[in-house]
Order: sequence, then C-alpha cells, then structure tokens
Amino acid sequence: MSSVFGARRFDRSSATAGLAIGDLLVLSILLGMGSLRHNENPIEVPLLFADTVAPFLVGWIVASVIVGAYSARAQRSVRDAALFGGGTWIVASLIGAGLRATPLFHGNAPLTFVAVVTGIGLVFFVVWRGLAAAVS
Repeated sequence: MSSVFGARRFDRSSATAGLAIGDLLVLSILLGMGSLRHNENPIEVPLLFADTVAPFLVGWIVASVIVGAYSARAQRSVRDAALFGGGTWIVASLIGAGLRATPLFHGNAPLTFVAVVTGIGLVFFVVWRGLAAAVS
C-alpha cells in the first residue's frame, strides 16, 4: 500500500527534479528577500540564513508529500500546477511558522509574520509553478 501511495505522490520523471530544484530556489529567494528586508544579509550570515530556511524547508518536504506536489497530476496543467504549488506552500508555511515558534529555531512567529510569509509565498509559488507548467 505504501508503494502505491508513494507512486501516486511522486512522479519519477526528470521534470520532477527540475520542479524540486526550482521550489528550493523560490523558497530561498523568498526567505532571502525577507532576511534582507530585516537587515540580515544571507551571504554575510549563512548559518543564520540556513536557520531561517530550515523550518520552512522541513514544512515544504512534509507538505509536498501530503499534498502531492511532485505527482504527475500536479504537473498536468497550469491550473493544477498553480493549485498544487499554492496548496503545498500554505501547508508548508504553517508547519514552518510552527517550527519557528519553538526554541529549535531563531525568530518567532507572530500572526503578522505568518500572514505575510504565507501570502507572499503563495504568490511566489503559484506564479513559479504556473510558469513551469506553461513552458513544459
């Protein structure tokens, strides 16, 4: 049963690898822009930036399995790509913010932060996934 679940949640085509790399890049750009906005240069403090990215990366990995962000269906059309990318980000940002609110990571997660990172990230991931589907 788990192999069927995994097969439906993860398409093993080369396009999936490109999506995963693009997702990591979009996540890094999103959080890098936020860091710069708060006067933290990711290049000057790479460990601090890694600590910023880590909870959201964990959230993305968990959410991508739950939502099926790398399934064949998630890549079928621009609409599906946008919906799966956006849905995955909403779940990932909530998981990431929850992790960030713990002592395991620096920062905190006030409601305003959660709303901003979720909203801006939603735009980033919907646009990225939509464009990726449109050109494939």
